[in-house]
Amino acid sequence: MISGSVAYDTIMVFDGHFKDHILASQVHMLNVSFLTLQLKREFGGCAANIAYSLKRLGGDPLVLAAVGRDGSDYLQRLRALGIDTARVRAFDDQYTAQAFITTDLSDNQITAFHPGAMGSADQVSAQSEGEHIAWGIVAPNGKAAMMRHAREFAAQGIAFIFDPGQGLPMFDGEELRGLITLATALTVNDYEAKLLSDRTGWSEEDIAARLKALVITRGAEGSTLYEGGSRQMISAASISRAVDPTGCGDAYRSGLLYGLSQGWSWLDSARLGSVLGAAKIEHAGAQNHPVDRAELSARFAAAYGRTPW
Repeated sequence: MISGSVAYDTIMVFDGHFKDHILASQVHMLNVSFLTLQLKREFGGCAANIAYSLKRLGGDPLVLAAVGRDGSDYLQRLRALGIDTARVRAFDDQYTAQAFITTDLSDNQITAFHPGAMGSADQVSAQSEGEHIAWGIVAPNGKAAMMRHAREFAAQGIAFIFDPGQGLPMFDGEELRGLITLATALTVNDYEAKLLSDRTGWSEEDIAARLKALVITRGAEGSTLYEGGSRQMISAASISRAVDPTGCGDAYRSGLLYGLSQGWSWLDSARLGSVLGAAKIEHAGAQNHPVDRAELSARFAAAYGRTPW
């Protein structure tokens, strides 16, 4: 079960570097405009992005989300991919969530996000209705939905990953401590890990001690896995070229969930996530990368010395 956003991404590429146009001494009166000659509208949102790669790997994702009156073509796409949308609710009085993302040549991003129907996703239940749920994930979504789905997963004894992502600033320290206590595992990037520690008052080690696993992604530097009282560094899989980082974290989580649902170790599951993230960054958009098991196996072997399957 994948709780998270289903959103449209409007992606623009700035042919320069933000740092050359944002003056630290003038941030109190910031007024910056970037000329973006490249623009695409893509399918995005954390839940849909995770479901895309997971389905193509051979997994069976069930999405818990909300869309608006403009979401019919998105639902058709998900169904055409074989993704279960029975728990995606449409609200005709709202727009589907939409992100407006500007990326520079250093893969830095500036994003504006309109939540739209995502704010009503708490009206979707995470209660199992006879399905066999191997794993759940609570990814960025409406705050009430994230709180509800985490509680429902925990109440049902469903192992789940808490992945606060861009939604982390919505929660105060007490709320975050409570969600971490409910979760089986936690995934964040390095920036989010620092913010999480600041808000909770817990160090990375403190957080990891309360979970079965903590995964911190660090971009080109790879990722860190805390498990069973130990800390392991996972090297990043190599790439041919960096095209677009949008959705790389979601691809990583797809690999992680696939491995865990197949009974793999946390280490191998995280390694598959790293390989999927590398495959994604070579393509524009969050759901346009091919997911070929033979190619992924070769990438895995090149990075980690053996094949995953």
